[in-house]
Amino acid sequence: MAAVFLVTLYEYSPLFYIAVVFTCFVVTTGLVLGWFGWDVPVILRNSEETQFSTRVFKKQMRQVKNPFGLEITNPSSASITTGITLTTDCLEDSLLTCYWGCSVQKLYEALQKHVYCFRISTPQALEDALYSEYLYQEQYFIKKDSKEELYCQLPRDTKIEDFGTVPRSRYPLVALLTLADEDDREIYDIISMVSVIHIPDRTYKLPCRILYQYLLLAQGQFHDLKQLFMSANNNFTPSNNSSSEEKNTDRSLLEKVGLSESEVEPSEENSKDCVVCQNGTVNWVLLPCRHTCLCDGCVKYFQQCPMCRQFVQESFALCSQKEQDKDKPKVL
Repeated sequence: MAAVFLVTLYEYSPLFYIAVVFTCFVVTTGLVLGWFGWDVPVILRNSEETQFSTRVFKKQMRQVKNPFGLEITNPSSASITTGITLTTDCLEDSLLTCYWGCSVQKLYEALQKHVYCFRISTPQALEDALYSEYLYQEQYFIKKDSKEELYCQLPRDTKIEDFGTVPRSRYPLVALLTLADEDDREIYDIISMVSVIHIPDRTYKLPCRILYQYLLLAQGQFHDLKQLFMSANNNFTPSNNSSSEEKNTDRSLLEKVGLSESEVEPSEENSKDCVVCQNGTVNWVLLPCRHTCLCDGCVKYFQQCPMCRQFVQESFALCSQKEQDKDKPKVL
């Protein structure tokens, strides 16, 4: 049909025929090469040209000061029966409130209440939001800038050895850090921090670790504090002490509680060099994979993460250019 139309068109006017064919050729070439900016299949461009055509959005970040710090001391010795040792590092006088056997549902309802109802800036506010859906509570006063080690344990008369099978209705331990002085709550954007901690028990012997940390803001938002994955050195040699059976057991436990091995904190020393040029300082975090592996010079050339090959949707810089220039030593 198209051939008949072209022959008829040529017989009618050869000049008009040439003009129509030339116009079709120009339009087709423009579509293929992306001259018009339309989202069409690109078949004639190489991979390097494709990388430049895709725009990766840069997130606008706002720097805030977190007055709370919480770590687990010697996690290998922690258990439900023997307890856990926590180390705090707070910029102001604070209160550490531990809720053993806290209801999972009530905790996330409490976080939503922080957004829509009232601010969780005190232990009493969280207790009201939880409706006392926990097994045991203990509280400690934390002095400013003192890295105290606090030993927390369930009372022996509770006779709790585990919290059941996965999915569980209770978290082993939820730790709340709040500012002790009411005046300090007017200074910081972050007014409290909620840490969800897994502690090994008789049913699941997964190593003790912090599962989630939520920063609660005075404006009514809360944010999940997530780990960044830095590029690691290659000189790390894994230990052969643990058997393959133990490794498989740990892997299956991780999968059951919804975690992956990549989220477990690596024990090797992290590198600060860009994985591409091996020269620039790592400064860019790629989202959603959270790999921190590119410098300022290389980040503009990638639409896929060089570590995991996941497409980059957004990215943000750890330090601004002004901060980097300030850190550089001045040469006289």
